[in-house]
Amino acid sequence: MPSLFDPIKLGAVEAPNRILMAPLTRGRSTREHVPTALMQTYYSQRAAAGLIITEATGISRQGLGWPYAPGLWTREQVEGWKPVVGAVHAAGGRIFAQLWHMGRLVHSSLGGGQAVSASATIAPHKAHTYDGRQPYEEARALRLDEIPDLIGDYEHAAANAIEAGFDGVQIHAANGYLIDQFLRDGTNLRDDDYGGPVENRIRLLRQVTQAVADTVGADRTAVRLSPNGESQGVNDSDPFSLFPAAAAALSEIGIAFLELREPAPDGTFGKAEVDPVHPHIRKVFKGPLVLNSDYTRARAQQALDAGEADAIAFGRPYISNPDLVDRLRRGADLAPDVMATWYSQGPEGYVDYPALANEASEAA
Repeated sequence: MPSLFDPIKLGAVEAPNRILMAPLTRGRSTREHVPTALMQTYYSQRAAAGLIITEATGISRQGLGWPYAPGLWTREQVEGWKPVVGAVHAAGGRIFAQLWHMGRLVHSSLGGGQAVSASATIAPHKAHTYDGRQPYEEARALRLDEIPDLIGDYEHAAANAIEAGFDGVQIHAANGYLIDQFLRDGTNLRDDDYGGPVENRIRLLRQVTQAVADTVGADRTAVRLSPNGESQGVNDSDPFSLFPAAAAALSEIGIAFLELREPAPDGTFGKAEVDPVHPHIRKVFKGPLVLNSDYTRARAQQALDAGEADAIAFGRPYISNPDLVDRLRRGADLAPDVMATWYSQGPEGYVDYPALANEASEAA
């Protein structure tokens, strides 16, 4: 069986190892959602990953509701991404942009108007805004005549990503955001071609993925799903029917890889009340399958040995361990991260976590 440190082909990408950097919102862009020079340092520090998947990146003003998160819909944003991607490539890395529409999790104070979703619903908890945490507002149901424009926003952002130099894109269809809101029957209350039976609820995911694949190539298109349990108030009554059907549709398109975020019942950042769905997805998805959530080196290797996955995506360990591949290879301790600086705007807790060599020199 392959090792975590063996190469793998992920569509058009020849990854030197099976340790992926999962998308991590970090809030270091401008208020116009333009990437900054600080992001060049951050991503290039982590270029040893088999593949970097960027923080979630907005496809449109309507779809982005996170302060200081980056976008990919304006010329200025594309130009801002170019040196970031260039720095990763100069350091020998590979990088996909994650394409994001937040749906009902967009707060109107960020300038996108009333949030849209599969149906008129209100998310639980509170939104991150420039004025602190505020309760979510009621979203309106996306109209049928608006769906072609939404798909066009994904196509436009995907084309912009390739222009910026990215090796590919990942469609964010997980974690309770817009496509996930269409997938799951807890938030999709529609009675048209996008609601009701599973084949209708996966329609938007299939259409967006096909459109992006037609734009940039299926071998440069990936998808993220979160199949086992509630996420930001989004849930489904029968995930074991829904998500294998979605995965089968994605397999037909021939995407580069499918990433699944599946917390365990004792998860450290989200807990699932539903068993993992990936064994069922594995049977129908024929491309590379990437698993994510609370993996250690040992547990990651066990998943590869058992044939459950082809690669593993690590999230929070990459915040404080820019040299994560080297640490895992050596069996070294992982540095802890500081939650207070996850979304702050400065370099602290972002680009100042040392690599092993620097830690040793500082100790000496």
